[in-house]
Amino acid sequence: MSLRAATASASILVAALFAMPFARSQSIEYRPDAKLWVIQAGDFTYAMGVDERNWLQSLYWGPRIDRAEDIAAAHSLPEVVSFDLPTTTTPQEYAAWGAGLYTEPDLKATFSSGNRDVVLAYVDQHQTHDANSQTLDITMRDIKLPLVVHLFYRVYTGQSVLERWTTIENQTKEAVVLENAASATWSLPNLQNSNYRAHWLTGRWAGEWQLQSAPLNVGSQVIESRRGSTGHQANPWFAIEGPDSTDEEHGPVYFGELGWSGSWRITIEQSSFHQVRITGGYNPFDFGYRLAPGESLTTPPFYGGFTGGGMGEASRILHHFQQGVILPGAPHPKLRPILYNSWEATEFNVGESGQFALAEKAAALGVERFVIDDGWFGQRKDDHAGLGDWYVNKEKFPNGLKPVIDRVHQLGMDFGIWVEPEMVNPDSDLYRKHPAWAMNFPGRPRTEGRNQLLLNFARPDVMEYTYHWLDELVSNNDIDFLKWDYNRNWSEPGWDAVPVADQKKIYVAYIHNLYTILDRLRAKHPKLEIESCSGGGGRVDLGILRHTVEVWPSDNTDALDRLSLQDGFSHAYTPGVMMAWVTDPQRTRKTSLKFRFLVAMEGSLGIGANLNNFTPEDMATAKDLVAFYKTIRPTVQQGLQYRLIAPSRPGAPSERAATEYVSTDRTQAVVFAYLHSQNFGDPYPLVRLSGLDSKATYRLHPLDAKQLLSQQEASGSYWMSHGLQLDLRGDYDSTAVVLERTH
Repeated sequence: MSLRAATASASILVAALFAMPFARSQSIEYRPDAKLWVIQAGDFTYAMGVDERNWLQSLYWGPRIDRAEDIAAAHSLPEVVSFDLPTTTTPQEYAAWGAGLYTEPDLKATFSSGNRDVVLAYVDQHQTHDANSQTLDITMRDIKLPLVVHLFYRVYTGQSVLERWTTIENQTKEAVVLENAASATWSLPNLQNSNYRAHWLTGRWAGEWQLQSAPLNVGSQVIESRRGSTGHQANPWFAIEGPDSTDEEHGPVYFGELGWSGSWRITIEQSSFHQVRITGGYNPFDFGYRLAPGESLTTPPFYGGFTGGGMGEASRILHHFQQGVILPGAPHPKLRPILYNSWEATEFNVGESGQFALAEKAAALGVERFVIDDGWFGQRKDDHAGLGDWYVNKEKFPNGLKPVIDRVHQLGMDFGIWVEPEMVNPDSDLYRKHPAWAMNFPGRPRTEGRNQLLLNFARPDVMEYTYHWLDELVSNNDIDFLKWDYNRNWSEPGWDAVPVADQKKIYVAYIHNLYTILDRLRAKHPKLEIESCSGGGGRVDLGILRHTVEVWPSDNTDALDRLSLQDGFSHAYTPGVMMAWVTDPQRTRKTSLKFRFLVAMEGSLGIGANLNNFTPEDMATAKDLVAFYKTIRPTVQQGLQYRLIAPSRPGAPSERAATEYVSTDRTQAVVFAYLHSQNFGDPYPLVRLSGLDSKATYRLHPLDAKQLLSQQEASGSYWMSHGLQLDLRGDYDSTAVVLERTH
């Protein structure tokens, strides 16, 4: 199937996705008699109300309640003892630090007078709507000073996700410094002696996306990045299981994630009264945002949802939301083309003739996009020099990029190139000309990472310079794709070009300017697509995904490790944005080309292996597997994912893994199955499927008929109840089976 035909097919699938039963009607209802709001977000209800103190109180978050009148009005809780005042015991919807608040605050501010006490009271509400969403704006104000807070809530047609964010306005006559500015707090039902269980994602470079799980006890758990960007070490996503029996496909799950690409923090807190609150937004570490009179600050969106369908359904709801609302092109995001990247074949020794040869081989496999990686620009012979000097290296490309681009297009592929716009090597013309553009504290050492410094994107001149050289690069060359890399975290986050009182605004201004550059490029060059890469998964979040079409989840391309990495990734992000490369075997582990291809097919397929080392047999195998992927691409990238057998996770080793993808109209499904190693000759277990039409008949089309022991045709209920019988043996065995609905 061609990419154009697959894209048309995917549009049909996406249209079907919006009719799926897991997203019922959305609405925001206000009951003025009780000062109560009931938000219906698909399959869950969220409610809050104004109590006797004029505080906005969280009332309900959970399974859908169809009648708004069933939810009682808000009443603040009494003082328990002098050590626990109503400020703390009442589950406030957005709590400011003041009046004896001891739980995690959403807002903490210092006024020019030295006052640091803020108590927010309800003022009014306003609602707006368009064809695809409905938005509520609740206005709060400090009880003494005109510090105004707008709490926003938005629901989307066909989605089971609620978006929340906040705008804080300084309407006083003096400056106010915000020391903490969260986006929202989510309050869970108080279940006293029944414990919740929390899940979150941790990692490191080349070891991202490790799913962690633990009982939620009294106290606070902080998930955060202080690194200036999202970070490999934690991701701004959480899921909390209810106390009932919960597994992959059953039981209550509360979940959410932040849409922000800078420093962030999520605090999961259970009070001694068993009240559970999840507060997230800007990281308050080293944070101090000065609001002059009349200025405001808007926080990142904090998305949340609830399902009774286990962790699997929570993931599918998020995947559906990202495809339908977040991604560029939503609600009809484009399918990802099959990509070849020449880095592993050449590293920095890139040149015209070598790229010609690789492009010929890539096109022969059926690749659709050819990408030149690092080393094409400036005096870039290794990673010690050249970053910042974005002109074509004439020694490597004496005729510029045009001959390579023209040849790539002649071969039926589009062209992409690697850039790292936010970085500069001290050994570069740019740094010698503008040393002040690098992030620094004057008079202090400048810490290098990978021999490079960060450009301060908070500076308007740096933002403009970066946009213009990128625009010139794309305008002067027929470039369809930018692999935008970012290979270190922040240090010395100084900004001496602005007054001292405003220098900590760097944490916000930098990210907003990054988003602005991406948006301006895409607006001027509509066909341009951009990937977010940060030495792997260091900048993957719902903020960057509004501006980029795909992400690079890890520099670790070892196929066995990727099973675990991709499993963790899928809890928070749709597989369609996950670039997954087939590379040469990593380390000392020798896996077959088929194993490596099947693992990479569980996302957006790419190839990074050195094609110069492929044998004729390798080329034939790769060509067949690329063709196979094209027949299932819409289902994998934009269908429904079911994690059937989990690969190894922290504390839970596994010798097997299996994943299923089902098209949204349930006409096609594909199952990937893997065996790490076989013990005692044990047969591969039956693989029970999910998500099929139980009454329909499905015919099996195995990738390798010798590995299928099941009958060829049966009902959806049979495959879901009995399962597939596969013959996987030895070490690093794998297979795939496609199911097509016949009637």
